[in-house]
Amino acid sequence: MNGANTAFVLISAALVMLMTPGLAFFYGGMVRVKSTLNMLMMSFIALGVVSLLWVLFGYSLAFGDDIGGGLLGNFDHIGFKGIDPTSLWGEKPDAVPVLAFALFQLMFAVITPALISGAVADRVKFGAWTLFITLWVTVVYFPVAHWVWQADGWLFKKEVIDFAGGTAVHINAGAAGLALALVLGKRIGFKKDPMRPHSLPLVMLGSGLLWFGWFGFNAGSALAANETAANMAFNTQIATGVAMLGWLAYERIRHGAFTTLGAASGAVAGLVAITPSGAAVDPWGAIVIGLVAGVLCSWAVSLKYKLGFDDSLDVVGVHLVGGVVGTLLVGVLATDGVGGMEQLGKQALGAFTVLGYSFVASYVLAKLIHATMGFRASEDDEVSGIDQAFHAETAYDFSGVGGSPRSTVPTVSNSHTGAAAPQKTSQDKKVDA
Repeated sequence: MNGANTAFVLISAALVMLMTPGLAFFYGGMVRVKSTLNMLMMSFIALGVVSLLWVLFGYSLAFGDDIGGGLLGNFDHIGFKGIDPTSLWGEKPDAVPVLAFALFQLMFAVITPALISGAVADRVKFGAWTLFITLWVTVVYFPVAHWVWQADGWLFKKEVIDFAGGTAVHINAGAAGLALALVLGKRIGFKKDPMRPHSLPLVMLGSGLLWFGWFGFNAGSALAANETAANMAFNTQIATGVAMLGWLAYERIRHGAFTTLGAASGAVAGLVAITPSGAAVDPWGAIVIGLVAGVLCSWAVSLKYKLGFDDSLDVVGVHLVGGVVGTLLVGVLATDGVGGMEQLGKQALGAFTVLGYSFVASYVLAKLIHATMGFRASEDDEVSGIDQAFHAETAYDFSGVGGSPRSTVPTVSNSHTGAAAPQKTSQDKKVDA
């Protein structure tokens, strides 16, 4: 076991775990007040559901030996059967404990379905959502992770480059988000009522946590504290910063303002785009990827109004488009002789195969749930607020706004200022004493 690499992978796993709460804040600030808690819970529930499924069968399906055709892992490790805690993942002298690798990959499996939730904000039954992510990671995520990252996965053998999840995470989640948005339909009042973010500070906080955690997401995928991790970390910062600038510049030209929501969204677009490509390009390549992603994703977000689908929090425009951009640009910008038309073709194969499979499978799963238990919240619950309907709570207590609980206490003159001062009650005198 390599102690330095093991520590690096464990820290990276913790950083990726932090991304899910970060995503919850990012999405939670973007919705209206009445949906805030539901948006937070749609991310947090994945931490529980996917962690359980990962032990039961997820790890085995994703990273077990192939059962044929490079499509799925075997069932040898169901319930983590046969996993020796002292066994290693990787080649010596760089190997890490298999449990460290499994924990790191678990965090990828957790955040991917959480990303989908932004496409259907404000209108989903929480129980139906929990069932959907259970089925989705089983039918879609675990197999796709096997295709892309397991040595005998069919896309891995086709030499598709996806260093940290452009296909398996972002294109996968973005295509699923598009499918769900089409199945569930538009929110009540879409394009008629104002649906502005209720807390832009929460959005900025969430994007900052995502940016911070993404260093574990990207650099940690090297599974070693080495020059590849350093290159990936550096390119992550460069592409993210440039994407934010590109989004803001496009926004200023089109809409006349530099918005905080644009800054946060642009940063996330850059993080998405550099994810598959950052280890294969130099810093100049990272600049190009960031700029293209920032401008193109900003433009793509506006298409939902023209095309008429309600992707509530821009999952399609940011994650699907950003994932495709980053995946394809590997074929254009990769260094050390990797780039070229042949590699571009391989990248396109990976990107559009995952896109197509995820969209179709997600559409079918959503239709099945919608036809059986019902996927969408009732009109009354959606209008009044799904926080109260499904969680029996509200994000903020406004009962005390505009007054103090002591505002009706009799007053006497304050001898120092001449102003009226509250008359002390017997309880106040006890506190003073």
